[in-house]
Amino acid sequence: MTDLRIGPALVVPVTAEPFTGYVEVTGGEITHLGPSPTAGPAAETVAAPGRIVIPAFVNTHCHTSQQLGRGLGDDVGLLTWLHERIWPYELALDESDSELSALVCAIEQVRNGCTLLADPGGRHVDGMARGIAAVGIRALLGRSAMDSGDGRPDGDRESTAEVLDAQDELVERWHGKGLLRFSYTLRTIFNCSDELITATMERARKLGTVVQMHVAEVPEENEHSVATRGTTTVRHLDRLGALGPDLLAVHATWVDDEEIALLAERGCPVSHNAASNLKILGTPRIADMLDAGVHVALGTDGAPSNNRMSMIDEMWLAAIVQKGVRRDPTVLPAGSVLRMATIDGATALGMGGLVGSLEVGKRADLVVLDPYTPNFATAADPVAALVTACKSENVESVLCDGEWVLRERRFTRLDEAAVLTEAAERAAAVRRRMDRT
Repeated sequence: MTDLRIGPALVVPVTAEPFTGYVEVTGGEITHLGPSPTAGPAAETVAAPGRIVIPAFVNTHCHTSQQLGRGLGDDVGLLTWLHERIWPYELALDESDSELSALVCAIEQVRNGCTLLADPGGRHVDGMARGIAAVGIRALLGRSAMDSGDGRPDGDRESTAEVLDAQDELVERWHGKGLLRFSYTLRTIFNCSDELITATMERARKLGTVVQMHVAEVPEENEHSVATRGTTTVRHLDRLGALGPDLLAVHATWVDDEEIALLAERGCPVSHNAASNLKILGTPRIADMLDAGVHVALGTDGAPSNNRMSMIDEMWLAAIVQKGVRRDPTVLPAGSVLRMATIDGATALGMGGLVGSLEVGKRADLVVLDPYTPNFATAADPVAALVTACKSENVESVLCDGEWVLRERRFTRLDEAAVLTEAAERAAAVRRRMDRT
């Protein structure tokens, strides 16, 4: 018997043409897509006339442990943001704070139709993992890895060996546990020695997972790399043998033509965070990257650098900004941006065969959208409107691995109001601790 049958609805597989019909799920796997249902009963049937069914979004870069720090980083540059706001904030968190922060972040992701996020790490990964698992979505988690550099607080200094050992322990504890996977990480070239970069890439390649790293975020980073390594960040990473499909280059804001060509040639994916980039980092040359063949996906970054943790917003902003930068309204059409937020994101994280599109044999991570809202109902092209007009209010239900995590706008595993009340109180307590340091 089929576990779940959804339809009739407008089904947008992303990797195939949209159609009006049905999606069927058994054992957490998509077993049927088509204009008609299969014969036989289903344990659960969701009649969805007028609804739109899409693959769940993939957020290739966020910081779940920073959710309690929303608003701490407004109107300052990156280095001030990091040294004077975020590092003190991260030191003020204990494990229970990190767990609650990750829980709230996962709630916001689901409200915006996302069931897979990549987090390059905080200090309390065990707590982060528990918070995400409580909501029931997927994550590629890491531990913030730094072994060198100026500006780090005294309470956050570790040797290269200590950083690597800590990540190895987390691999043992979390990788492949339920919907969670572990990713080795490198914070930035400001704070990672060549020894750490090389050893991290070796470990990740042995494990078969990607490495998440902030790359070429600000001009000062390239200046630092030239002063300490003799060349820019991307060129130096290539010299170390780090550039490749298994290095997720987050931001890649300040790159030149030669570096864009290198990213394309090495197959190194880029996580584009449109709102965060605009706020404190700059405007990446995403249209140029795509023209050159770079694999580009989307991410939100963290609450202190974005304030809106919405992949829906990121799609709209990514498209609209690049049109303006290029002075060409034809760049980044809606279909391309939708791919960047779904299958291209899953592929960048090494999970393109698992999720990111609606295909028979893939895991059932999907979103049921209600288009009957003022912002969406009159759209001439409902598929294009997923990028140009959609908002979180259109997200009606969310399925992850065949299980409802949001059903008719209500969470199935938790009391959202109680969680948010506690989060507001805990965020205020964290700010008070920061004021005392």
